[in-house]
Amino acid sequence: MATKNNSVTEFILAGLTDQPELQMPLFFLFLCLYVVTVVGNLGLITLIGLNSHLHTPMYFFLFNLSLIDFCYSTTITPKMLVSFVSKKNIILQAACMTQLFFFCFFVISECFILSAMAYDRYVAICKPLLYMVTMSPHVCLLLLVGVYVMGFFGAMAHTGNLLNLTYCADNLINHFMCDILPLLELSCNSSYVNEVVVFIVVAIAIGVPIVTIFISYAVILSSILHIQSTEGRSKAFSTCSSHIIVVSLFFGSGAFMYLKPPSILPLDQGKISSLFYTIVTPLLNPLIYSFRNKDVKVALSKTLRRK
Repeated sequence: MATKNNSVTEFILAGLTDQPELQMPLFFLFLCLYVVTVVGNLGLITLIGLNSHLHTPMYFFLFNLSLIDFCYSTTITPKMLVSFVSKKNIILQAACMTQLFFFCFFVISECFILSAMAYDRYVAICKPLLYMVTMSPHVCLLLLVGVYVMGFFGAMAHTGNLLNLTYCADNLINHFMCDILPLLELSCNSSYVNEVVVFIVVAIAIGVPIVTIFISYAVILSSILHIQSTEGRSKAFSTCSSHIIVVSLFFGSGAFMYLKPPSILPLDQGKISSLFYTIVTPLLNPLIYSFRNKDVKVALSKTLRRK
């Protein structure tokens, strides 16, 4: 990928901080977090794959959520770690745009797979007798294709928007990755139109899933309140609690970062917000679904005994 009329062929990533005394401690901290993220997500993927009783629509989507978390964490974290141990973390322009594309693809895909998981919970709680018919393998596959198609088109829109810009002299990206807003700020010909494109794409990528999730859980809550037994209510709430925690973490940090104009949110503050959905969320997702999910804990116990 290359931009037209550019004098800049490479960028320098500023990293998370420029304080020398923090570089090595942060390197080992984020290296440990990345290892836990990789082990957690690949472990959950393996666990679901090896245990046939987890081959249900809920775990089909959880399998793909873990795959997406692993992929976009791997897209960002290794390059960020380089900034802690090198004087200049240089990235070629083509590599920068490639990182941006895959980052957008996986993040937008995660938005929509979380909404697909909310729909799955809605069918499971509100229409339990029709669950296996409504969430048939064919329907699940169609939903998954839709997730990745939305991710692809969203990533193409963001990347194409930035590829049309010109980067003249300054090539220092004030971030630990090639993100949308820092690149817009760096361009010498970005306009209000470019910011509007970013806002519209992000509003769709965040807005449509949030509306789907909100409607699903509004109906779920209404159904739960009509359940007579306390045990039934408790079971229904516990079924949804893990998903609600993940959704709150992911969409909260993403909306805070992208649904504000760059002039309102300073980029240094944006770096901290970015950490939540690039580092913290992929780390916590497998932990949340493992520790709060009885089926996963039983499957883990059986797998370990088998080994």
